[in-house]
Amino acid sequence: MSVRLTIVSAMQQVAQEQGFKTPELTDDLVLHQSGFDSLGFAVLVARLEDELGIDPFSMADDAFFPETLGDFIGAYENVPA
Repeated sequence: MSVRLTIVSAMQQVAQEQGFKTPELTDDLVLHQSGFDSLGFAVLVARLEDELGIDPFSMADDAFFPETLGDFIGAYENVPA
């Protein structure tokens, strides 16, 4: 499964577990409009670290806060090897 599909699937699963429905998960979706709160994002990032083996936010030298879903996915797709 691609990184993008893994992230979208994990987002849908976390949303279902936390009892909310996400809007359409497109690249231009602003993350603060996704329905996720800080706990939801923490669960999502931890789950993605388990599934993908990376956490691009803890690996970064400086703080990076993605604004859109496309930025979020890009953070995972562009992790240096």
